[in-house]
Amino acid sequence: MAITFQYNKTSLTNLGKQLKIRQNALPTLKNKESALRSSVLVAKNEAKALADALEARLKEYDYLASLWNEFEPGLVSISDVHLRTVKIAGVKAPQLEKIDFALAPFNAFASPAWYADGVRILQELSTLGIESEIAEERRKILEFNRKKTTQKVNLYEKVQIPGYQEAIRKIKRYMEDEENLSKASSKIVKNRHAQQEEEGL
Repeated sequence: MAITFQYNKTSLTNLGKQLKIRQNALPTLKNKESALRSSVLVAKNEAKALADALEARLKEYDYLASLWNEFEPGLVSISDVHLRTVKIAGVKAPQLEKIDFALAPFNAFASPAWYADGVRILQELSTLGIESEIAEERRKILEFNRKKTTQKVNLYEKVQIPGYQEAIRKIKRYMEDEENLSKASSKIVKNRHAQQEEEGL
């Protein structure tokens, strides 16, 4: 990224302000990046743990596989999923609050005895599945924000700050050269006047 500037004091002042803003923001951005990095790791582990727990639960209920054919489809459904927004390292992320299940009416006397357990198992597995998906979504949001923050840190640290410093250095050198030339030329003019005055005498 090329920094545009002019060789004057106004440009020097503006570049100085821009440099200071970036130098002040950099430590905060680095802290945010570090916090997001550890939050991503926590979210990743949480998502994996929930996915593993769901898989383990499904295997645990494998012995019921043949019974599920007797189970009425649509007996248990999800009517609503309540989410809340939490801030993790300054980033808004979803978190499960509760799930509202709708239970279709069934005759407890005419239905198999295990129906009540089946309803409980389905609710448990659904909750684990939804928690797992939300945790994975949270991980993605945090990972996306971490990447954006890392890019900004790199932009400031490796491109903009050195660019502004180099531009400031160039302007200062130019202004020093101008000043030296001005002094030298005034010295020459002064010497010439003095020489002319001597010759005039």
